[in-house]
Amino acid sequence: MFISRLIPGPEKTGGKQIMNVTISSLHFKADYKLEDFIREKTAKLETLFDGVIGCDVTLKVGPASNNENKIAEIRVMIPGNDLFAKKQAKSFEEAIDNAVDALKSQVKKHKEKLKGL
Repeated sequence: MFISRLIPGPEKTGGKQIMNVTISSLHFKADYKLEDFIREKTAKLETLFDGVIGCDVTLKVGPASNNENKIAEIRVMIPGNDLFAKKQAKSFEEAIDNAVDALKSQVKKHKEKLKGL
């Protein structure tokens, strides 16, 4: 089944395109420092592959009984596919770092796959 979603086009700033990053935090309000950190980290994915349309980032707090209860989910939208990573850590920054690292390798594999076609 193919699901079509409407995603606003990238903004233009000084001639450079910036991908859309949507940040959702469930049951809490993420502060501006965390949102800036997320935008900075996800922007690195765009440098690896020009076809990145945007990212959806979801932040959750898991059960308090576990010390590593901060969960970050990142969906990277590229033509034809979506790449996804979900990581859990002691802080949201660490979870974002780990998820972006996982996505970097997925983007590289996708890019190599396209070159092979």
